[in-house]
Amino acid sequence: MIIQLSCADRPGIVSRITGIISNVDGNIISLEQHVESDKNLYFMRVVIDDDSFSHSRNQCIANLESEGKKLDAQLSIIDNSIRMNVAIFVTKEAAPLYDLLIKHQAGELHCHIPLIISNHVDLESIATQFNIPFFHFDIQPNNKHEQEKDIQRIIDSHNIDLLVLARYMQILSPEFVNNNTSINIHHGFLPAFKGNRPYHQAWKRGVKIIGASAHYVTKDLDEGPIIAQDVVSVTHHHSVKDMIQAGRDIERRVLTSAVKAHLEHRIILHNQRTIIFH
Repeated sequence: MIIQLSCADRPGIVSRITGIISNVDGNIISLEQHVESDKNLYFMRVVIDDDSFSHSRNQCIANLESEGKKLDAQLSIIDNSIRMNVAIFVTKEAAPLYDLLIKHQAGELHCHIPLIISNHVDLESIATQFNIPFFHFDIQPNNKHEQEKDIQRIIDSHNIDLLVLARYMQILSPEFVNNNTSINIHHGFLPAFKGNRPYHQAWKRGVKIIGASAHYVTKDLDEGPIIAQDVVSVTHHHSVKDMIQAGRDIERRVLTSAVKAHLEHRIILHNQRTIIFH
Protein backbone atom coordinates (compact mmCIF):
# COMPACT_ATOMS: atom_id res chain seq x y z
CA MET A 1 0.00 0.00 0.00
CA ILE A 2 1.20 3.49 -0.84
CA ILE A 3 0.06 6.69 0.84
CA GLN A 4 0.48 10.07 -0.85
CA LEU A 5 -0.37 13.15 1.19
CA SER A 6 -0.07 16.89 0.70
CA CYS A 7 -1.31 19.61 3.01
CA ALA A 8 -0.34 22.77 4.86
CA ASP A 9 2.80 22.18 6.91
CA ARG A 10 2.46 21.91 10.69
CA PRO A 11 4.12 20.00 13.55
CA GLY A 12 3.23 16.37 14.13
CA ILE A 13 2.09 15.21 10.70
CA VAL A 14 4.55 12.31 10.57
CA SER A 15 3.60 11.03 14.02
CA ARG A 16 -0.13 11.28 13.28
CA ILE A 17 0.17 9.22 10.09
CA THR A 18 2.72 6.70 11.32
CA GLY A 19 0.80 6.28 14.57
CA ILE A 20 -2.26 5.08 12.66
CA ILE A 21 -0.11 2.59 10.76
CA SER A 22 1.68 1.46 13.93
CA ASN A 23 -1.63 0.79 15.68
CA VAL A 24 -2.31 -2.08 13.26
CA ASP A 25 1.33 -3.24 13.24
CA GLY A 26 1.84 -1.96 9.69
CA ASN A 27 5.48 -2.13 8.65
CA ILE A 28 6.66 1.04 6.90
CA ILE A 29 9.11 0.14 4.14
CA SER A 30 9.76 3.69 2.98
CA LEU A 31 8.81 7.18 4.16
CA GLU A 32 9.81 10.30 2.27
CA GLN A 33 8.76 13.87 2.86
CA HIS A 34 9.29 17.28 1.34
CA VAL A 35 8.58 20.70 2.84
CA GLU A 36 8.34 23.97 0.93
CA SER A 37 8.74 26.44 3.76
CA ASP A 38 8.08 29.56 1.72
CA LYS A 39 4.69 28.17 0.66
CA ASN A 40 3.99 26.33 3.95
CA LEU A 41 3.40 23.10 2.03
CA TYR A 42 4.08 19.54 3.14
CA PHE A 43 4.31 16.43 0.94
CA MET A 44 4.66 12.80 2.05
CA ARG A 45 4.88 9.37 0.46
CA VAL A 46 4.72 6.22 2.58
CA VAL A 47 5.09 2.61 1.42
CA ILE A 48 3.66 -0.08 3.71
CA ASP A 49 4.18 -3.85 3.59
CA ASP A 50 0.68 -5.26 3.00
CA ASP A 51 1.60 -8.54 4.67
CA SER A 52 2.46 -6.83 7.95
CA PHE A 53 -1.02 -5.79 9.10
CA SER A 54 -2.04 -7.71 12.22
CA HIS A 55 -5.45 -6.03 12.33
CA SER A 56 -7.90 -4.70 9.78
CA ARG A 57 -6.27 -3.12 6.75
CA ASN A 58 -9.63 -1.54 5.90
CA GLN A 59 -9.84 0.04 9.35
CA CYS A 60 -6.35 1.47 8.85
CA ILE A 61 -7.47 3.00 5.56
CA ALA A 62 -10.59 4.46 7.18
CA ASN A 63 -8.50 5.99 9.98
CA LEU A 64 -6.04 7.46 7.48
CA GLU A 65 -8.89 8.99 5.48
CA SER A 66 -10.35 10.47 8.66
CA GLU A 67 -6.97 11.93 9.62
CA GLY A 68 -6.57 13.32 6.11
CA LYS A 69 -9.81 15.26 6.54
CA LYS A 70 -8.62 16.65 9.87
CA LEU A 71 -5.41 17.82 8.16
CA ASP A 72 -7.41 19.20 5.22
CA ALA A 73 -5.04 17.16 3.07
CA GLN A 74 -5.04 15.79 -0.43
CA LEU A 75 -4.75 12.08 0.36
CA SER A 76 -4.36 9.10 -1.94
CA ILE A 77 -4.24 5.51 -0.69
CA ILE A 78 -3.07 3.22 -3.48
CA ASP A 79 -3.05 -0.54 -3.83
CA ASN A 80 0.32 -0.89 -5.56
CA SER A 81 -0.22 -4.58 -6.24
CA ILE A 82 -2.59 -3.57 -9.05
CA ARG A 83 -0.78 -2.94 -12.32
CA MET A 84 -1.84 -0.05 -14.54
CA ASN A 85 -2.86 -0.61 -18.14
CA VAL A 86 -0.65 1.39 -20.50
CA ALA A 87 -1.20 2.19 -24.18
CA ILE A 88 1.85 3.24 -26.21
CA PHE A 89 1.34 5.68 -29.08
CA VAL A 90 3.95 5.68 -31.85
CA THR A 91 4.50 6.92 -35.39
CA LYS A 92 7.64 5.70 -37.20
CA GLU A 93 10.53 5.88 -34.74
CA ALA A 94 11.29 2.45 -33.31
CA ALA A 95 13.88 3.12 -30.59
CA PRO A 96 11.60 4.62 -27.89
CA LEU A 97 9.08 1.81 -28.38
CA TYR A 98 11.77 -0.87 -28.17
CA ASP A 99 13.18 0.71 -25.01
CA LEU A 100 9.80 0.66 -23.25
CA LEU A 101 8.94 -2.88 -24.37
CA ILE A 102 12.31 -4.36 -23.44
CA LYS A 103 12.21 -2.75 -20.00
CA HIS A 104 8.66 -3.98 -19.54
CA GLN A 105 9.70 -7.47 -20.57
CA ALA A 106 12.57 -7.31 -18.07
CA GLY A 107 10.16 -6.42 -15.28
CA GLU A 108 11.36 -2.84 -14.85
CA LEU A 109 7.98 -1.33 -15.75
CA HIS A 110 5.26 -2.56 -13.40
CA CYS A 111 2.29 -2.46 -15.79
CA HIS A 112 0.31 -4.21 -18.51
CA ILE A 113 0.68 -3.05 -22.12
CA PRO A 114 -2.47 -4.35 -23.85
CA LEU A 115 -2.14 -2.31 -27.06
CA ILE A 116 0.01 -0.11 -29.27
CA ILE A 117 -1.62 2.63 -31.35
CA SER A 118 -0.07 4.33 -34.37
CA ASN A 119 -0.95 6.64 -37.24
CA HIS A 120 1.39 4.58 -39.49
CA VAL A 121 1.96 0.84 -39.97
CA ASP A 122 5.77 1.01 -39.87
CA LEU A 123 6.13 -0.39 -36.34
CA GLU A 124 3.49 -3.11 -36.50
CA SER A 125 6.19 -5.79 -36.75
CA ILE A 126 7.57 -4.72 -33.36
CA ALA A 127 4.14 -5.12 -31.79
CA THR A 128 3.92 -8.57 -33.36
CA GLN A 129 7.38 -9.44 -32.04
CA PHE A 130 6.24 -8.64 -28.48
CA ASN A 131 2.80 -10.20 -29.01
CA ILE A 132 0.93 -6.93 -28.37
CA PRO A 133 -2.16 -5.96 -30.42
CA PHE A 134 -1.44 -3.13 -32.86
CA PHE A 135 -4.09 -0.61 -33.95
CA HIS A 136 -3.52 1.61 -36.97
CA PHE A 137 -5.42 4.86 -37.51
CA ASP A 138 -4.73 6.77 -40.70
CA ILE A 139 -5.17 10.23 -39.19
CA GLN A 140 -5.66 13.06 -41.66
CA PRO A 141 -6.75 16.67 -41.09
CA ASN A 142 -10.24 15.90 -42.37
CA ASN A 143 -10.82 12.81 -40.19
CA LYS A 144 -8.84 13.54 -37.01
CA HIS A 145 -11.89 14.20 -34.84
CA GLU A 146 -13.59 10.94 -35.82
CA GLN A 147 -10.36 8.97 -35.53
CA GLU A 148 -9.78 10.26 -32.00
CA LYS A 149 -13.29 9.11 -31.08
CA ASP A 150 -12.45 5.62 -32.36
CA ILE A 151 -9.15 5.65 -30.47
CA GLN A 152 -10.94 6.71 -27.30
CA ARG A 153 -13.39 3.82 -27.64
CA ILE A 154 -10.51 1.34 -27.87
CA ILE A 155 -8.75 2.96 -24.89
CA ASP A 156 -11.93 2.77 -22.82
CA SER A 157 -12.61 -0.85 -23.81
CA HIS A 158 -9.14 -1.84 -22.56
CA ASN A 159 -9.43 0.18 -19.31
CA ILE A 160 -6.29 2.13 -20.12
CA ASP A 161 -4.86 4.15 -17.22
CA LEU A 162 -1.95 5.88 -18.99
CA LEU A 163 -1.02 6.87 -22.54
CA VAL A 164 2.68 7.03 -23.39
CA LEU A 165 3.49 9.11 -26.46
CA ALA A 166 6.72 7.50 -27.65
CA ARG A 167 7.55 9.95 -30.45
CA TYR A 168 3.91 10.04 -31.54
CA MET A 169 3.94 12.78 -34.15
CA GLN A 170 0.40 14.03 -33.74
CA ILE A 171 -1.01 16.93 -31.72
CA LEU A 172 -3.87 15.66 -29.57
CA SER A 173 -7.09 17.64 -29.35
CA PRO A 174 -7.91 19.38 -26.03
CA GLU A 175 -10.93 17.10 -25.58
CA PHE A 176 -8.82 13.96 -26.00
CA VAL A 177 -6.14 15.34 -23.65
CA ASN A 178 -8.72 16.10 -20.96
CA ASN A 179 -10.09 12.56 -21.15
CA ASN A 180 -6.74 10.80 -20.63
CA THR A 181 -3.59 10.89 -18.54
CA SER A 182 -0.66 11.06 -20.94
CA ILE A 183 3.14 11.37 -20.81
CA ASN A 184 5.06 12.81 -23.74
CA ILE A 185 8.71 13.22 -24.64
CA HIS A 186 9.99 16.57 -25.88
CA HIS A 187 13.12 16.81 -27.99
CA GLY A 188 14.69 19.54 -25.90
CA PHE A 189 15.47 20.79 -22.44
CA LEU A 190 12.19 22.66 -22.09
CA PRO A 191 11.41 25.38 -22.84
CA ALA A 192 14.27 25.95 -25.31
CA PHE A 193 14.20 25.30 -29.07
CA LYS A 194 10.54 24.60 -29.60
CA GLY A 195 9.14 23.88 -33.03
CA ASN A 196 10.69 22.34 -36.11
CA ARG A 197 14.27 21.08 -36.48
CA PRO A 198 15.27 21.67 -32.83
CA TYR A 199 18.72 20.11 -33.18
CA HIS A 200 19.45 22.31 -36.19
CA GLN A 201 18.44 25.34 -34.12
CA ALA A 202 20.69 24.19 -31.29
CA TRP A 203 23.62 23.54 -33.63
CA LYS A 204 23.31 26.99 -35.22
CA ARG A 205 23.32 28.57 -31.78
CA GLY A 206 26.47 26.67 -30.81
CA VAL A 207 24.92 25.18 -27.68
CA LYS A 208 27.11 23.29 -25.23
CA ILE A 209 24.32 21.24 -23.64
CA ILE A 210 21.41 19.46 -25.26
CA GLY A 211 18.67 17.64 -23.43
CA ALA A 212 15.21 16.15 -23.39
CA SER A 213 12.15 16.46 -21.18
CA ALA A 214 9.32 14.07 -20.34
CA HIS A 215 6.13 15.74 -19.15
CA TYR A 216 2.44 15.26 -18.62
CA VAL A 217 0.32 16.30 -21.58
CA THR A 218 -2.01 19.28 -21.23
CA LYS A 219 -4.04 21.21 -23.76
CA ASP A 220 -1.17 23.74 -23.93
CA LEU A 221 1.44 22.18 -26.20
CA ASP A 222 4.66 21.18 -24.35
CA GLU A 223 3.59 23.14 -21.26
CA GLY A 224 2.56 20.26 -19.01
CA PRO A 225 4.20 19.48 -15.65
CA ILE A 226 7.74 18.19 -16.19
CA ILE A 227 8.53 14.77 -14.74
CA ALA A 228 12.07 13.98 -15.91
CA GLN A 229 14.88 15.80 -17.71
CA ASP A 230 18.45 15.00 -18.67
CA VAL A 231 21.26 16.69 -20.57
CA VAL A 232 24.52 15.84 -22.29
CA SER A 233 27.45 18.14 -23.05
CA VAL A 234 28.37 18.82 -26.68
CA THR A 235 31.13 20.81 -28.36
CA HIS A 236 31.80 22.37 -31.75
CA HIS A 237 33.11 18.95 -32.82
CA HIS A 238 29.57 17.53 -32.78
CA SER A 239 27.77 17.51 -36.10
CA VAL A 240 23.99 17.84 -36.34
CA LYS A 241 23.85 14.06 -36.84
CA ASP A 242 25.89 13.52 -33.65
CA MET A 243 23.60 15.84 -31.72
CA ILE A 244 20.47 14.11 -32.99
CA GLN A 245 21.83 10.71 -31.91
CA ALA A 246 22.80 12.03 -28.47
CA GLY A 247 19.39 13.64 -28.13
CA ARG A 248 17.55 10.47 -29.08
CA ASP A 249 19.47 8.53 -26.43
CA ILE A 250 18.46 11.08 -23.77
CA GLU A 251 14.84 11.04 -24.94
CA ARG A 252 14.57 7.30 -24.39
CA ARG A 253 16.10 7.55 -20.91
CA VAL A 254 13.89 10.35 -19.65
CA LEU A 255 10.69 8.88 -21.14
CA THR A 256 11.27 5.53 -19.47
CA SER A 257 12.23 7.27 -16.22
CA ALA A 258 9.04 9.35 -16.26
CA VAL A 259 6.82 6.36 -17.04
CA LYS A 260 8.48 4.35 -14.27
CA ALA A 261 7.92 7.15 -11.73
CA HIS A 262 4.25 7.36 -12.67
CA LEU A 263 3.72 3.59 -12.50
CA GLU A 264 5.36 3.45 -9.08
CA HIS A 265 3.17 6.27 -7.75
CA ARG A 266 6.20 8.42 -6.93
CA ILE A 267 4.74 11.67 -8.32
CA ILE A 268 2.60 14.22 -6.51
CA LEU A 269 1.23 16.99 -8.71
CA HIS A 270 0.92 20.47 -7.25
CA ASN A 271 -0.37 23.01 -9.75
CA GLN A 272 2.17 22.93 -12.60
CA ARG A 273 4.92 21.32 -10.52
CA THR A 274 5.76 17.71 -9.84
CA ILE A 275 7.14 16.42 -6.56
CA ILE A 276 9.10 13.28 -7.45
CA PHE A 277 9.97 10.89 -4.64
CA HIS A 278 12.79 8.37 -4.92
